[in-house]
Amino acid sequence: MVMMKSLVCLEPENMLFQQRNKPIPADNEVLIKIKTVGICGTDIHAWAGKQPFFSYPRVLGHEICGEVVGLGNNIHDIRIGKQVVVIPYVACKKCPACLSGRTNCCENISVIGVHQDGGFSEYLSVPVTNILLAEGIDPESAALIEPFAISAHAVCRAEIKPEEPVLVVGAGPIGLGVAAIAKADGAHVLVADTSAERRTHVQRYLQLEALDPAQADFDAQLREKFSGSLAQKVIDATGNPLAMNNTVNLIRHGGSIIFVGLFKGELQFSDPEFHKKETTIMGSRNATLDDFAKVGRLMVEGKLRAEMMLTHRYRFDVLADVYEKDVINNRDLIKGVIHF
Repeated sequence: MVMMKSLVCLEPENMLFQQRNKPIPADNEVLIKIKTVGICGTDIHAWAGKQPFFSYPRVLGHEICGEVVGLGNNIHDIRIGKQVVVIPYVACKKCPACLSGRTNCCENISVIGVHQDGGFSEYLSVPVTNILLAEGIDPESAALIEPFAISAHAVCRAEIKPEEPVLVVGAGPIGLGVAAIAKADGAHVLVADTSAERRTHVQRYLQLEALDPAQADFDAQLREKFSGSLAQKVIDATGNPLAMNNTVNLIRHGGSIIFVGLFKGELQFSDPEFHKKETTIMGSRNATLDDFAKVGRLMVEGKLRAEMMLTHRYRFDVLADVYEKDVINNRDLIKGVIHF
């Protein structure tokens, strides 16, 4: 049996390399040789034991770019040698959500790298329906298509219109993606983050204004930037309960809140404030094939670039030794990509 190297999270705070059998693609599956994998907040929270919907041991990694090197039976439209990205959400296609076209929030969803083993491995076999051709995009950028797609889905949920005032709260990878895509769609975008370094990143790489929500005059700054009013749409990508509870105070009357960030807990906000504004509030989970396709198109057009979120690069062969120091405890990290 041919072996491969996999980085396995055995339990919280315990990751090590293991030799595992190289997978053989089943019917309707393709075998991928991994080229690059993005490191997500999910991978950080899983290491720390703080990730919802998770069990151990697990091979992490769901932001995957690779080359097709093997085909199972019944594969007709994918050729060996093609570069692809993985759409990591394996839907049941039978539940009401799937049957209504909402496969991203399937009742029985299994996410590669979360509910089943993922891309922190030299090879991975995945359903052919869960790959997307990524020819013409460099592997480093291709590994970021998935997080950008998460952002694209939040923008889609928000139904953003050209020139619409949009506030993005949180300048982590998903927030940066949301801001970049909303800008590409023609919105008037502001970003809020308490980190001076992240605000500088927004200004440098997205050419957008970024404000500090901890400032006493934050409300006044928003109104100045948005022609005297608050945001029509607030997209929160913090996963921070304090920030999320405050979003109802950041929208104008008739405004909408979209939560793409997630935390373990309950939200609380003023019901009178919520009602008097006739607030629309919604969640955004995962992404659809259309979101992935949109991101690929925007990358080809140069409107989305890796540098918008990428700050660090890692070598797979030494990752077990540096994961805690250079990933978990790296306060400068926004988004990292692993190179194989």
